Amino acid sequence: MPNRRNIYFFYKKDPNLQSHIDELYELAGKNGFNVISDQKEANIIISIGGDGSFLQAVRKTGFREDCLYAGISTLSSPSLYCDFHIEDKHHMIEAMTLEKIEVRRYPVLSAMIDNTTSFYCLNELSVRSAIIKTFVMDVYIDDLHFETFRGDGMIVATPTGSTAYNKSVNGSVVDPMLPCMQVSELASLNNNKYRTLGSSFILSSSRTLTLKVVQDGNDYPIIGMDNEAVSIQHVEQIVIQLTDKRIKTVKLKDNSFWEKVKRTFL
Repeated sequence: MPNRRNIYFFYKKDPNLQSHIDELYELAGKNGFNVISDQKEANIIISIGGDGSFLQAVRKTGFREDCLYAGISTLSSPSLYCDFHIEDKHHMIEAMTLEKIEVRRYPVLSAMIDNTTSFYCLNELSVRSAIIKTFVMDVYIDDLHFETFRGDGMIVATPTGSTAYNKSVNGSVVDPMLPCMQVSELASLNNNKYRTLGSSFILSSSRTLTLKVVQDGNDYPIIGMDNEAVSIQHVEQIVIQLTDKRIKTVKLKDNSFWEKVKRTFL
C-alpha cells in the first residue's frame, strides 16, 4: 500500500483504550504511515470499536469513495466489518505492509424523503411507526403499485446489511458480491383489506423502491439509517435506490464474508 499512507483513526474517547491508541499511533509511525487529525486528508480511515463504530466512521466521514476503510474490534465477539483485533496490533501492520489484504467494495443505499432530504446507508434503511399503532404504506417497485402494507414498518437492506436487522426478522443473508437490496416486513397485518407478500424479496440494482406513507394521522415515522435514527413529521414518500457509490473496505485474504458469517452465526 505504498500510495496510501495517511491514516485517520475514528474512535470514542475512552480512558481504557488510550494505551492501545498510543501503541497504534507509534506502530503506524514506525511503519511509514502518517497519522493525521483531519479525515479529509486521509486515504485510510480506521474505526476502533465494533461494527457500530465502523458504520459511524463511514457516516461521519461522508461515505468517501476515495479512501479505504478498515475496522479494529475491541469486542470479544466476532465482527463482520472488523478484520483486526485491538490486541493483535502487529498482525495489522504485517497484513498491510506485506499486502495480505484485499479490497472489497460494498454497495450503498440512497433514500430521498419527500424530494427534499437524502441520506446514504451502508447496512439498511428502516421505517417504523413512532407510536403504538400500525401505519399504512403503498409500496411501488419502479412504477408498479406492488402492495399496500399495514404494520409496524419495513427494512430495506444492502447485502452486507442482510446479516443485521434484516436477519433478525427472518430475512435472507445475501452475498455482498450481488448488487441488490432486500425488503423485509415488520409485523405486517394481513386480512381482507390489507394484503402483503408476507416474505422478504430482493430487488436488483436497477430497481427503484418507493414507499408512500398514507396520511391517516400516523405519518411521523422513525427512519433508521444504519445505527442512527431521525424523525421527520408528515413524511409522504421515501424513494430508495442502490447507488453506484461503493465503500472500499480492507479484508484479510483468508477472512471472506462467508467465513465471517459462519464464525458469527454457526
